[in-house]
Formats: sequence, structure tokens, C-alpha cells
Amino acid sequence: MSPGYQAGVASQCTPGPPGKLGGVEEPVLVVEDLAVDFPVDRGPVVHAVRGVSFSIEAGRVLGIVGESGSGKSVTALAVMGLLPPRARVSGSVRYRGRELLGLPDREMRRVRGRHLAMVFQDPVTALNPVYRVGWQLAEAVLAHQEISKKQAWTRAVELLELVGIPDAAERARAYPHQYSGGMCQRAVIAMAMANDPDVIIADEPTTALDVTVQAQILETVRRAQQRTSAAIVLITHDLGVVAGMADDVLVMYAGRAVETGPVDEVYERPRMPYTRGLLASLPRVDVDGGALTPIPGAPPSPDALPPGCPFSPRCAMAEARCAEAEPSLDPVDEAAVHRAACHRAGELAVPAESVDGR
Repeated sequence: MSPGYQAGVASQCTPGPPGKLGGVEEPVLVVEDLAVDFPVDRGPVVHAVRGVSFSIEAGRVLGIVGESGSGKSVTALAVMGLLPPRARVSGSVRYRGRELLGLPDREMRRVRGRHLAMVFQDPVTALNPVYRVGWQLAEAVLAHQEISKKQAWTRAVELLELVGIPDAAERARAYPHQYSGGMCQRAVIAMAMANDPDVIIADEPTTALDVTVQAQILETVRRAQQRTSAAIVLITHDLGVVAGMADDVLVMYAGRAVETGPVDEVYERPRMPYTRGLLASLPRVDVDGGALTPIPGAPPSPDALPPGCPFSPRCAMAEARCAEAEPSLDPVDEAAVHRAACHRAGELAVPAESVDGR
């Protein structure tokens, strides 16, 4: 498995010197066999996340991609301990060897924001409308550090400057409604950076932003990583963003990982038809007049998954065995850095252009 990211494989992570494990860089976050179910009063249980595993080291970026409803955000919320009480979460989430699942809320609050931070999908609702932005940043600092309010305010202004907010000292006194959408997103990123966390989870940080602002936000995320040396889990439906930002990628469908590996390898030689479909639906500047190829159909409901491979009803390569048994996430190369959950992965060993005609 690649040195920075192991997906679909149980990782050993035992206590030891910070950042090291047997002389090898230790993943700061290890997720193993994570499952999230939502029981309902009437009807079947909703299986939102089904056995997702990955790990990530400091300074690395893992992109998690997939269509809406694939379980990306639920995975992030489970890692952060922010799911509602009715959610049934199982598996393992370890931060530097410490198990986080099952921690009392008081203990989890000490981890959340200090060691693990999250940039939420909607920055406007993530900020409290009745408090000044600067005070909200200062409050995030005071929650985890023993410093004065004046020092916390100074830190808040520094954070706003760092993420590119003009006239930061003045803007710190403004309320969220006085910020643009892009500025609110920068402020939320600044809040995530406030305590120099080891892991930052960014959930769709560029949603609903125009292309220019999107580029600025991504640059802000890069600066956040350079400043904090944090591992970043970037959740998005935009494969172009992943190509430009991430070291490794995890493709999710119907609540589970269906392909994982280094970004370049997965993009050049995708072994899962779903991944190929996502890539084929992207516009390409190097092809004149090429029509986009959408994936037919729609993702299955998590409370009514089809038998066998959940993607088989939409897959042009589906055969009888696809409807009988769900394929496991297995290595597709000798180094075992690239994995795919497809019965016919071995037939897709050629570059995507050779099969899809792109």
C-alpha cells in the first residue's frame, strides 16, 4: 500500500513516539471497517456507510469522491463524532492510536477542534449569525488553549489574514451576513486552522462557488495545510479538484469504497466501471467536440440496495455473477497500492482512453 494512504486494508497502529511506528511514519488517522446504520420506525434499516477503511499521514491529502448519497459526508461526520444519537456506528476510528468511537462526548470535545477539525459544506450555517466572526474564531482558540481573550482576538485576526481576508482587523468585527459566500468559507477554514490540528476534514469546500472563488478557496486549503502540516481529507464530487489537490483517492458508491489508490494510477487506469463512468462524464480541454458520457440511471437508495454489486443495474459490463455476489475491494496490481471492487477488474488493466475512447 502507498506510504501515505492505505484503504480497504486493516492497519496496525500501536502507541509509540508521536508520528513514528517502528521507524516508519505513523498514520495520524486510521479508519477501519466503519459502518453507519440509521434505524427507522417503519421500514428497513438505512445502511449509509458499509465497511469503509482508510488511513492517512501528516501532510497528505486524501480525496473521497462519489455521487450524492454515496456516504461521503456521513463518513466524515462519523469520524468527527457528530452523528445524531440514533445512528449506529461500528468499526474503528483511531487518532494516533487512540480509539475515538465510543468516547464520552466530553472527551471527544477535547479532540474535536484541537486535533481533528472540519470545514463544513455550508459555511453560512456553520457560523453563528449573532456573533462577530472574529469572536467566533477567538472562541475556538479559547476552547482549547489557556490564553487571554486579547491574545485569542489577536490570533483570530492573524487567522483571517492568513486565509486572505482583506482588512482582517476590521473584518473580524463584522457579522457573517456581512461576508460574501467565499469570505464565509475562508472564515470557516480559518476556524479549522485555529488550533493547528493534525487532521482537517473538508466537506465539499467549493460547493456553490464560482470558478474564480473556487480556485481561491482551494489555495486557502493549501495554505492551511502548509501552515499546520495537517493531513487533509477532501470530500467532493468534483474529480477535477481531486486531481489538482489530492495524493490519493477513495471512490465511494452505495456506502462503500469501490476503488482506491494513488490519484494518477486511478485516473489513468481505473479498474471499476463506476470510476470510469465518473471520469468519462468530465469535460476535457484536450478533446475538441467530445460529448460527455453520463452514467445512466441513479444511485440506489441505501435502504433498498440491489443484490450483488450495487452498481450492476447501471453498469454496461454487468454479467450474471454481478447480481449474485458483491465483489470485495481487492488489489489490482503487484504492489497492492491500487484496489477495486469489481469482478471484471482484471479486464480493465489498460488505460481508460483505450476502453472509453476518450
